Amino acid sequence: MSIRKPVFCAAALLALGLSACDRDAEPVPPPANPVSPVAEAAPVTARYVCDSGLTVGAAYPDPESAQVTWRDQVRVLRSAPIPSGARYIDEGVEWTLSTRDNVETGVLTRVASAGGEVLETCRRTLLVVVTAPPVTDATQGKTTPQAAPGGVLPASAPCKGGQLALSADGGDAGAGNRVAIIGVRNTGTEACSLTGYPAVTVQDRQNRNLTAIRSETSPGSYLRAGQAPAPVNLAPNAKAFFDIAWNVVPNEGQGQTTCPSVTRVRATVPGDGTVLTLAQAFTPCGGRVRISPFRSEAEPAPQD
Repeated sequence: MSIRKPVFCAAALLALGLSACDRDAEPVPPPANPVSPVAEAAPVTARYVCDSGLTVGAAYPDPESAQVTWRDQVRVLRSAPIPSGARYIDEGVEWTLSTRDNVETGVLTRVASAGGEVLETCRRTLLVVVTAPPVTDATQGKTTPQAAPGGVLPASAPCKGGQLALSADGGDAGAGNRVAIIGVRNTGTEACSLTGYPAVTVQDRQNRNLTAIRSETSPGSYLRAGQAPAPVNLAPNAKAFFDIAWNVVPNEGQGQTTCPSVTRVRATVPGDGTVLTLAQAFTPCGGRVRISPFRSEAEPAPQD
């Protein structure tokens, strides 16, 4: 048999174009898991930098699916239930997303039936962007272009009070609690940014400060508690928002039977002392109002 082996191998090489004899050579490892075929992959809309030094690209063509590109392979994953964040899965891997402190973390893992091994842990920094409809110049019939929906504004300087205006943009009520959503519009011609909390005081009908009512900052908002402050970029004519929340039940334990009447709100933005005012009538009890950080949406969806 050892004499015929070279002849047999040569014939096999000529006939099949591959070696049937060199069994001792190290085989090329197959892909970790089968890759779902993709007829027309959606454009990558998010790119994550992984701890391994690689990157993962992701596209989310609809709410029920994700296309994840890893090691030049595209996988089509379907949405799956998860207590918080987002989760997408196929027969081999799952892609889970979570957000904290304006950083979105994606974890690519083999499914439990394939070992449950973490393949990549990746992150990307989110940029909160507020855009507005085009502003029409009625005198010249021209339209000032604004950032397109989902577009990214360039880094901008902090907003100053002189280029801002307050507005009442809704509210909510329930179980003795009330909230007013306050809009902060960029009335200037240049983009600017807001980060953190406004400084708020309240006044009575005679425009006197109600010093017995203190303003307390509260992470998140009335509809989304615990969300850390994040930069909000404002194109010209775009709005950011914050909440003023209060209770309407008198604190009888402290002898309170009626609550003060507020008719005006005064606010300043971080780093600028220009006072912005808004007529806003309400009756906060308990000697305090709670102020949320600036955010990009008037009414964000509640977190799970």
